[in-house]
Amino acid sequence: MPTRRCLLQSALLRTLAPSPAPAGRKRTVIDEYDPSNIKLSHRMPIRSMTDEDLLFLQQIGIRWCRIEFDSDATYEFIKATQDRLARFQMRIYSGVHYAYRHADVQLGRGKRDELIETYCTFLRDCGRLGIPVSNYDWHPANTYTTAEVLSPRGYKARQFDLADFRAKVEKQAFEREYSAEDIWGAYTYFMKAVLPAAEKANVKLALHPDDPPVAKMNGVAKLFVNYEGYRRAEQIAGASKSWGLTFCVGTWSEGGGKMGKNVFEMIADFGGRGKIFDVHFRNVSGAMPHFVETFPDDGYMNMYEVMKALRKVRFNGAAVPDHVPQLAGDRGIRRAGTAYCIAYMRSLLRRANEEAG
Repeated sequence: MPTRRCLLQSALLRTLAPSPAPAGRKRTVIDEYDPSNIKLSHRMPIRSMTDEDLLFLQQIGIRWCRIEFDSDATYEFIKATQDRLARFQMRIYSGVHYAYRHADVQLGRGKRDELIETYCTFLRDCGRLGIPVSNYDWHPANTYTTAEVLSPRGYKARQFDLADFRAKVEKQAFEREYSAEDIWGAYTYFMKAVLPAAEKANVKLALHPDDPPVAKMNGVAKLFVNYEGYRRAEQIAGASKSWGLTFCVGTWSEGGGKMGKNVFEMIADFGGRGKIFDVHFRNVSGAMPHFVETFPDDGYMNMYEVMKALRKVRFNGAAVPDHVPQLAGDRGIRRAGTAYCIAYMRSLLRRANEEAG
């Protein structure tokens, strides 16, 4: 005969068990690895990564990668990288080839045509290998950070302080100053050259905003410091389906009320039109003129609402944790910090899928 304790336990288990779905009702929450879902990804400086690093990323559920290629990466090396990642059940979602970042390209001088052709070759290689996105930015003479500091929780992170930059860091980077129209001219020239190659290769070009969003640094104007910069770039690209955004939540949060549109308005606008190709899922302690980069749960931006907004516009590109702060004992790819970020992002994504459907 069952004891009274067994009967009580059985009743409790029946109470806690999930109710069966009504007959004929389909599940509405998509699986994490459904192709229509956000792809949790990570940035990888592939030449310095060991097989053990890749195994670690596989173990925490990474299936997609953003690969930082050298400026001399060949088709053969990209293909070998793709094959290597496949052994760890990972695929390349986006690639970065730094030919575009050369000063001659971004300032519009010297051997830019040769470098642009190198970049176009990379785009063609990505197309041949089925890599859908190439990330790029456009901020020559940039200063990303003014110090590394300990956060109130004790982890190490990057800080930017505008007063420190002006007083201790800023200097003229090149032989002369470059105005916004100088840089717009160089960017337009680049776009007119690479967009046809990207379109033919079926590769999307994902433009990162200026980090930090300061209009001029080290004698060179910056373009993508607010909504209007992105709108002008979109007008240059015209109706091309290959032009869009790497939407960096951290950078946009750094600008606060000076960005023209806030994070959620940007997601609704560009994301609602399918123009966000990639997301950097990063938080910060506050807006300019001073901020510290943080873990996603430790900044001022509500990252759950960000994830939910992305799902509401049906964003299904990659999301990376971006600049991972350093936890005690972390080196190299910062395994503990990376695992923390990915686990947190996965939890937000699952909950957002439940709400957004």
